[in-house]
Amino acid sequence: MNKKYFGTDGIRGLANQYPMDAETALKVGKAAGAYFTNSDDKHRVVIGKDTRLSGYLIEPSLTAGFVSMGMDVILVGPVPTPALSMLTRSLRADLGVMISASHNAYHDNGIKFFDKKGRKLSDKIEKELEDLIDSDLSNQLATSDKLGKARRLDDAQGRYIEYVKSTFPKNKRLDGLKVVIDCANGAAYKLAPDILWELGAEIIPIAVNPNGFNINDDCGSTHTKKLQNAVLENKADIGIALDGDADRLIVCDENGSLIDGDQIIAAIATYWNEHNRLKGGGVVTTVMSNMGLEKYLESIGLNLERTKVGDRYVIEKMLSGGFNLGGEQSGHLIFNDFTTTGDGTLAALQTLAILVEKNLPASEILNVFTPYPQILKNVKFDKNSNPVEKPEVQEVISKAEKELSKNGRVLIRESGTEPLLRVMLEGSDLDQINTLMDDILNTIKNLKSG
Repeated sequence: MNKKYFGTDGIRGLANQYPMDAETALKVGKAAGAYFTNSDDKHRVVIGKDTRLSGYLIEPSLTAGFVSMGMDVILVGPVPTPALSMLTRSLRADLGVMISASHNAYHDNGIKFFDKKGRKLSDKIEKELEDLIDSDLSNQLATSDKLGKARRLDDAQGRYIEYVKSTFPKNKRLDGLKVVIDCANGAAYKLAPDILWELGAEIIPIAVNPNGFNINDDCGSTHTKKLQNAVLENKADIGIALDGDADRLIVCDENGSLIDGDQIIAAIATYWNEHNRLKGGGVVTTVMSNMGLEKYLESIGLNLERTKVGDRYVIEKMLSGGFNLGGEQSGHLIFNDFTTTGDGTLAALQTLAILVEKNLPASEILNVFTPYPQILKNVKFDKNSNPVEKPEVQEVISKAEKELSKNGRVLIRESGTEPLLRVMLEGSDLDQINTLMDDILNTIKNLKSG
């Protein structure tokens, strides 16, 4: 299903340029207002944002669009994406909108939508919204006496703090645990450290001074060097890095070694399985998760179900299969017992709960399996001419798949936000997958020069 505006995770682009400009945001607000307003009753939408400067541009434009369609708007200011999801449910709103470009730099921004259950919209609804964005909605505008209203909710962060704390085991505390928390100068810059401190941890906060420009700037889950150094310098028990909208996390152990989402999923799945808390007989991840995770889960009698890249696809599979644990290698972790989307802060608490329970170093608890070597390369391509569709590229891919057999994988997919092919090879033999990667990339390169 080809979409014009929506990518892997909402609409995203360079701030103040199409499609992330004020005019398009206004049209998006009108389209979503028209779609989610289906009676004469008042409807409401909750709008949150992260800390990037362009939020001041997108927020009022969206608000104007919704108000013009007769929807009431509740503005909650800077909050994590999972907080926006939770507030959409608790405030009985028809729709939630998060203004964020996640882990991207400040010059990008994005718009993510959540339905009244706090779940990301399906491909079908996104396509229907796109049709409305490009249509004439003038005959659906609210009359002057039916316009919506906008108001700010002052205690949004406090509500979320109490909600996340309630997911931590009631008989546990974080007393005696030293934690470095990197908030990426993003949406959780204040509340994530507060949550850990209120639960008893000694905290060393970094990247907690947003200025509109420094979100994800050499910090957060995609730039972890400062986190790793801070853990070593402060002799901390663990380091936690969130991204700009705090829906994902990456952890480092007491030695400063990084722990990705796959290892965290393995640790939590093992612990929950031991305590009869794991549902569905396994976990859900995407095609990007390491084969080492799959083999490990098989060894303890659990299944791994894979989906397309995107936490919303993980959630859909979790719901249909009765799973309560899923996520992505990148650090989006979903706990269906507590929430309806990825939540970095909540995932951090679930991880810390295991450390407290087992009273062992993070390096022992969170290095659960030996990952297969995995190589990922990005290749620019013309959207009108996908090289993967060419016979010679298909041939070299088939050759690689046959060589790897059951001991590896070839995965090639289009980026949801950029004109890039993401080429991933994985296998037990690093030299082998390096050679196969060269074969694939050289074949694509020869296409361009031919």
